[in-house]
Amino acid sequence: MSIAENIAQVRANMAAAAREAGRDPGEILLVGASKMNDATACREAVAAGIDALGENRVQEMTAKLADHAYDGAPLHFIGHLQRNKVKQVVGKVDLIESVGSLALLDAIEKTAAGLNLVQNVLLEVNIGEEEAKSGFLPNDLFAGAEAALKCPHIKVLGLMAIPPADADRSANCRYFEKVRTLFVDIGGKLYHNSLQQLSMGMSADYEDAIRAGATMVRVGSAIFGSRHYT
Repeated sequence: MSIAENIAQVRANMAAAAREAGRDPGEILLVGASKMNDATACREAVAAGIDALGENRVQEMTAKLADHAYDGAPLHFIGHLQRNKVKQVVGKVDLIESVGSLALLDAIEKTAAGLNLVQNVLLEVNIGEEEAKSGFLPNDLFAGAEAALKCPHIKVLGLMAIPPADADRSANCRYFEKVRTLFVDIGGKLYHNSLQQLSMGMSADYEDAIRAGATMVRVGSAIFGSRHYT
């Protein structure tokens, strides 16, 4: 199947999951996770109406930006962002989905201030409390959200999370529900219920994420095909 056909199928699945949950399918954004796919594939996804494209690697993103791969669609950075690469991302993307530490918040704030702009971000939650994964631990998220409010050049739009890779479906769903609870709690207590985006779910579990309340899903292989790592 073509990228356009894959996007159409994913959207149909998203709509069905949304209706099952009594939600409007139109409120859920489809982000094409385009890691390891070339500029041509990105342009095909844009032409097929993808809501946004998301990149995991700064070097790959920079090369594709130079090739105008994302023209016509918002660009998100969805991977782990190292502080020494913040200057290559801030102001280049519409949304950084993976802000998971106070140090990274500080680096983004300083860079955005130097550029005189406001950078949209999501706070990443390490919902499985995995030692090898970045993100705020659930118990530290409130403090992270408070710190972000003190950054005039950062706007928090919501939360992002990735459950542990080895979690089974029932555990995955519980993780999604926990993130949704944090989203509602922090939104109500700190952001006057203004948080807009809850980014959860990838190719294998985006339908469950939508049922749990995701407003944004990051889908890669179900759109672009399997990645071939070397």
